[in-house]
Amino acid sequence: SAMKEAAEHGISIKGGKYLEAAALADTVIFDKTGTLTYAEPVLAEVHPFGAFTKDEVLRLAACLEEHFPHPLGRAVVQAAQEQNLVHPERHAKVEYIVAHGIASSLEGKRLCIGSAHFIFEDEKVPTTKAIARVQKSAEKSGYSLLYLAVDGQLAGILTIGDPAREGTAETVAELKHLGVGNCVMITGDAEQAAAKVAAQAGITEYHAQTLPEDKVRYVQEARDAGHTVIMIGDGINDAPALSAADAGIAMDNCSSIAGDTADIVLSGDGLSGLITVRKLGQKTLSRINKNNKLIIGGNSLLLFAGMFGLIPPALAAVLHNSLTIAVSIESMQKLLKDAQ
Repeated sequence: SAMKEAAEHGISIKGGKYLEAAALADTVIFDKTGTLTYAEPVLAEVHPFGAFTKDEVLRLAACLEEHFPHPLGRAVVQAAQEQNLVHPERHAKVEYIVAHGIASSLEGKRLCIGSAHFIFEDEKVPTTKAIARVQKSAEKSGYSLLYLAVDGQLAGILTIGDPAREGTAETVAELKHLGVGNCVMITGDAEQAAAKVAAQAGITEYHAQTLPEDKVRYVQEARDAGHTVIMIGDGINDAPALSAADAGIAMDNCSSIAGDTADIVLSGDGLSGLITVRKLGQKTLSRINKNNKLIIGGNSLLLFAGMFGLIPPALAAVLHNSLTIAVSIESMQKLLKDAQ
């Protein structure tokens, strides 16, 4: 009955044990982009380096990013479209490196776009004081950064803003009111972007520049410490962590992999659906406990009355079945009727 009611709210729950886990969880781990934020970031600035111009950097970045539905990539592609920068398919096969970035080749040159870790550590692109100045400025503003490299040299930095969802702080506060002791944000984005969104959401513990395996490890460590864990995310990178949690919850606009992996998929109402799931789970467990007490108490009373001849067997049978029907009918009533 509770799962049916969840479906009426646009929420898909794939099993009763996941609803129970959502009710008992004392730790909620959030992804950032697409979960705490709208996943509709906007390109703020393009910083070209070397002989490249702003238009060239944006054109090349859009040429790579259009192949993968990452929120930061969509911001780049959207900006290129708004500026009428055509980027024809001239590159070779595009390689998506999970939690790092994208690599390809164009006219014999290797193109890479992604995180600082990917560009400066994995690809060994040299850094300069000019790059550090852009990074410091972005840190103050709370922007996310995408780095574009061509043949081992930095071609440009794209700064992208992605504010927290409206009502996120209220959702986190309500979760704490409903008994969630630990709200944590874990993201692959840079420290400055993570800090800004965490502050907007009212989350004091966050982890930035993490890889998918780091998210899984954090979830497992929390469970090993005795916590019941909800992991909520929307991207391909979040799928392993969703699978590792007691209840993995995906946003409505999630990737197909995240949706398939998750135990619960929210509606288009965003994070408010998480509150609905929590309340629904808690009210379900409360109703189960109440019904158990009623059934055990009622049947014990009928047994006692029958043993001492206070009621005839036929009446005991009628009362027993009546109690069963009454509890069944009560169990089918809406749990959130007071909240609607």
